[in-house]
Amino acid sequence: MHELSIAEAVVDLIEASAVTEKFSRVKTICLEIGKISHIETQALEFCFDSVSHGTLAEGAQLKIIEVAGLGHCMDCNIDVTIDQLYDPCPVCGGFRVTPKSGTEMRVKELEVE
Repeated sequence: MHELSIAEAVVDLIEASAVTEKFSRVKTICLEIGKISHIETQALEFCFDSVSHGTLAEGAQLKIIEVAGLGHCMDCNIDVTIDQLYDPCPVCGGFRVTPKSGTEMRVKELEVE
């Protein structure tokens, strides 16, 4: 379950930011997670609740924004929406689709005190 290590990394990032930005509590964390990133959001939420216990992120609301999967078809030479890695191109049916976005995860925004 890599969601546990992702949740731990988010808490570590928040705690490091608290030192430099001088905040003492996090109220809301907004994450952008790509649709084709293979991150299970419910598992991430569960893990976050667990690993944030006793930290300045304890009790923070976790908001997740899903980023659509986008790939570039090398046969059509166009960008196409994809729902999973290795999906065929929805235009030509070819499998030479290179992911461009939707695989990433980032902390987009923090609401802090």
